[in-house]
Formats: sequence, C-alpha cells, structure tokens
Amino acid sequence: MHITALAGGVGGARFVRGLRHHLDTTPGLEDTTVTVVANTGDDITLFGLRVCPDVDTLLYTLGGGVHDGQGWGRADESHRVQGELAAYGVQPQWFALGDLDIATHVARSQWLGQGATLSEVTTRLAARWGLPEQRLELLPMTDTPVETHVVVDDGEGGERAIHFQEWWVRHQASLPARRFVVAGLDRAAAAPGVLEAVRRADVVLLPPSNPVVSIGIILGVPGVRDALRGTSAPVVGVSPLISGRPVRGHADACLEAIGVPATAGAVAGLYEDFLDGWLVDPADAATTLRRGRVEVFDGPLLMSDVPATARIAEHALRIASSVPA
Repeated sequence: MHITALAGGVGGARFVRGLRHHLDTTPGLEDTTVTVVANTGDDITLFGLRVCPDVDTLLYTLGGGVHDGQGWGRADESHRVQGELAAYGVQPQWFALGDLDIATHVARSQWLGQGATLSEVTTRLAARWGLPEQRLELLPMTDTPVETHVVVDDGEGGERAIHFQEWWVRHQASLPARRFVVAGLDRAAAAPGVLEAVRRADVVLLPPSNPVVSIGIILGVPGVRDALRGTSAPVVGVSPLISGRPVRGHADACLEAIGVPATAGAVAGLYEDFLDGWLVDPADAATTLRRGRVEVFDGPLLMSDVPATARIAEHALRIASSVPA
C-alpha cells in the first residue's frame, strides 16, 4: 500500500509520525510506503539563510530529533549564534534559530546556491534523518520559491503586507489579517513526484494541519487540487479543530481572515470537492457534509503522544477502507 499525506508543520509532522507507528506495529502493513507533500509557503530567508519551517519540522519529528515540548526545532538545542547576532545588533531577533538548526539552513542554502533544487536538497536532508529507511518520502510542494504574506492594517487607514512568519511568530496572529497573499504561487509548478504521489496513492490523507496557510497553500499549487479531484484513491481528512478551537496555533484567526467559520464542518467544506471522509472530535459530532462521510473519533482528537496519534491515524485509514470504490 502507498499513502500520500499533505502536511504542514507540527500537526502534520506529529500525525505522520503516529501514522508510521501504526503501520510499523500492525502485521501486514509494515511495508506500506508514505509520501509526505510539505507546505513551503512558510519559507523565509533569515540572516542570509533559506529557512523552510514546515519541511524542517517534518524532518526533525520523523527523524527523532525534534524538541517535543515545542513541537518544532531541535532537541538539546543551544542559541549561541543567535545570541552573538543579537550582540552585533543583527535583526530580526523575533525568530529563534538554534545552533543545530542553523546547520540545516546553512546546508540548504549552500546546496541551493550551488544549483540544486529544493527537492534535491530535501532528499539529501531526509537521508541524513533516516527517512528512507522508514519508508518515508518527503517532497516539497514546489521547487519554486514561494512566501506567504499577510495584509494587515497600517494604522493610518491603509494596509501593509508582512511576512507570514512575522505575523505568526512575532505578533502571534494578534494583528487582524485582511487577507493572505502567496508571492510566487502564480508561477509555481508542483515539484517532481508530487502529482504522481497523489495519483498513484492507495489512500490520501489530510492531517490536522492549518487548513488555510498549510494545506490550503499546497492546494494552491497548480495541478494539486485537480489531481485530488481525479485520483481514484479515497481522500480522508482529520479535523484540526475541537469545538471551534485549534488544538495549537492560530487556525481560527486564519479562517476568520478568509471569512470561513471556525467549525469542523466549515473546514471540511474547504476540501469538499475531493474529500471522501472526515474524522472529527466527539465535541463536533453534529458535523455533516454534502458529500463524503463524517465519522466521530472514539475519544478526544488530541495527538497527546505517539500511540494516541497512531489510533487517530488508524481510524482515518479505517474510514478510507470503507469508502466505496
């Protein structure tokens, strides 16, 4: 069996880790391969280095090197380099880069500067973290540099655009967003293997990632949404909301910016042209869809640890197996 997942950062990474645990501990599923298509709309250049936050969170989480308490960044991290940059007065200082993490960005930036594509760089990084040995393939959604910007009020009756990371990290999404603009997406093409991963999948999963600035950005890459509409594989998603609230992050603020209610049903509606199944928390049991089946998880839809997440992934696969061919 082959599974393809579209994933953002923390939520997507933790879900895929749980999925892999379920596959590895279930007789007959150990050889299942998983392709993860990662959002790169969060990417940013800092201190001259190209940083891919969602890709890196996936690498560290799936490779066993993540800071589990944060959900991102490296375990056992230090920040001497950033501290020295601060002493020099180098900005910005609102985005913390750890010393081990910086090594990833140096390697990526050097290889990109030598002419490698982001796909080729990601393959090299994934090999360092042992993903191929876990039957995991990690693909960026596109090799084209794209960056999400947030249009906010400028305080003088007009508007200004800031990078998504500044809005998300520095301001904690507290500035009301007028809209999101993804620079470069209009000229982007799906990275090699992305459309094929959707078309050849036996199951496509949407982890509980941000529906607007993670999965929504992936769906904006030309050809991805059409591939999902055309695939013969069942497409099953896991709600990122419980009673209208994200488990972590600011998905509710993102939904408000695009005029979509923060409900499990409204989020599913963003995918309803290709969605076959939707897994929700018991608090959202009243969720209905015009097409596609809704199932309620038999406990809180919280990825509290790897075994709990594996149970969520198992339920998502069970929904997929019940979708009529």
